[in-house]
Amino acid sequence: MNQDRHITLFHAPHSRSAGARILIEELQAEHELHVLNLKARQQREPAYLAINPMGKVPALRHGETFVSEQAAVYMYLAELYPERGLSPAPGDPLRGAYLRWMVFYGSCFEPAIVDKAMNRDAGNESTSPYGSYEAVVDAVERQLQPGPWLLGERFTAADALWGSALGWVTGFKLMPAGPAVLAYLERFQARPAVQRAQALDAELAESLA
Repeated sequence: MNQDRHITLFHAPHSRSAGARILIEELQAEHELHVLNLKARQQREPAYLAINPMGKVPALRHGETFVSEQAAVYMYLAELYPERGLSPAPGDPLRGAYLRWMVFYGSCFEPAIVDKAMNRDAGNESTSPYGSYEAVVDAVERQLQPGPWLLGERFTAADALWGSALGWVTGFKLMPAGPAVLAYLERFQARPAVQRAQALDAELAESLA
């Protein structure tokens, strides 16, 4: 891996990349922002589509390496700063759960939430990529019940992803905010790095308005 840890985050406020900015604050990572104005559809311009053909944020550049897809961005960032302890290393007992919940977000949770929001039928549980919306929500709630974090006592990069995402989906009432979820979000919102990132994004959003 490139020994220079400076990265560029392709970012837009009030978007899926909000959690990536939180993770950068948690890591105190050396970075700069390449801000995309989604209302101006800068994410659909050829220069950005060459980085992420899906036209989504976040994405990051580290030297000559480009990374897109949320879970990949979070894992790459956390592994770039191993001393921060936000990425369980191979051999760590938490490694399996960490990888599971990083991938579960994009493979099951977000598709289930989007289908629910669009009133789309998920289809037969045997062919649906996530089974059922109810099963997905139940799995998340059960994982959060022991607390305080997604994997127990240790805060990881997975919490930067899930804390941000759950705040959004419960805010739009796309998922019930049960006691375990509400307690988790309260702890998440109290973290100084979360508050710094959200304040910076509020300023950024105002500048783009």
